[in-house]
Amino acid sequence: MKKKVAFLSGYIKRIWHLKIRIFMAKNSGKLKWCKVRLGNDLNWWVSETSDKINWDIDGLSVIDPRQATHILESLSALKEYGLQESIVENAFFTFAIDKKTDKNTVRIVRVTGSVYDDEQYFLLPNNLDDESSPYAEFLDHITSLQIKMLNSTFKFEEKLTIEDLEDEIREKYHNDYMEGKAIHVFPEIMDILEYVPEGYSLDDEEEDFDKEKEDEEDSYDDIDDLPSEDENIEEDETMHWDDDDSYSDFGDEDGESFDSDEY
Repeated sequence: MKKKVAFLSGYIKRIWHLKIRIFMAKNSGKLKWCKVRLGNDLNWWVSETSDKINWDIDGLSVIDPRQATHILESLSALKEYGLQESIVENAFFTFAIDKKTDKNTVRIVRVTGSVYDDEQYFLLPNNLDDESSPYAEFLDHITSLQIKMLNSTFKFEEKLTIEDLEDEIREKYHNDYMEGKAIHVFPEIMDILEYVPEGYSLDDEEEDFDKEKEDEEDSYDDIDDLPSEDENIEEDETMHWDDDDSYSDFGDEDGESFDSDEY
């Protein structure tokens, strides 16, 4: 009888501990905010997240509002070829600026907005699982549509294939891959949306976005007008994406020192 009681007691404890671990995993895995830094390449790189368990910040990049607008404008050309906005929507988490935390560094907070809203959002790729993530599905989707659009627009001797596009992009970044350098998400997307075989052009007067970005470098000086580290912006309903009380205990910033070295 004592053996049975001891067995049941041990079994109950194991089940209880398992439930505690599941509860902690669910509550600790919620991404609420990120710290992002403007690099020398004028792209934003993630330097810290609220969810240190699931998100590895090594090489993690984020799309700024101006880049997001440019991507959406480029995507509009694929609508007649079957662009699914739900795939675009699911590929990114939307964030809004909260406050400045250091020189060229800001804290952004998760919001419920859509990538298609008129608001100025930062977009973080939903790519926790590199191969089967919503972001990976998005890349496959626009790659397929870009090839479809090009084959419909030009009369090639042989139809373009997805492999043609992927091979050219792979060759472009070969040295970076070999040296272990991270590829920012913005050129990763635009290399697909702007792909045209050598000798062809969709628009000879297409604006050079990289040059525009260089010319507008000073636009980020306005970052000084953001609230300081000890000043929080007034919270509104857009900053609540989940009414589940189970996440109410999720911590804010932990006060740890931040490494501001360039990526």
